[in-house]
Amino acid sequence: MTIEIKDVEHLAGLARIAIPDTEKEILRNDLEGILAYVSQIKEGEMSTEKSEIGVLRNVMREDKNPHEGGLFTEDILAGAPSRQGNRVQVKKIL
Repeated sequence: MTIEIKDVEHLAGLARIAIPDTEKEILRNDLEGILAYVSQIKEGEMSTEKSEIGVLRNVMREDKNPHEGGLFTEDILAGAPSRQGNRVQVKKIL
């Protein structure tokens, strides 16, 4: 699709903005680039398998060797500025 200067002027009128003549050609080139990119995306969407479109899935690694609970508690609490038992102590803000 080819964008012309009159199209840029029409879009500027719809957006109620003033574009100097020196910037119209730059904006025309930018708009052509954007439309070319959108058409590439559309082609990519059509080339995917229909069975994959709209399918939601989580890609997660299997948790193969989980560590036992509480193994790193002391290390984490040692880095806290203040602690109360096995918890990080913070100022009351309410």
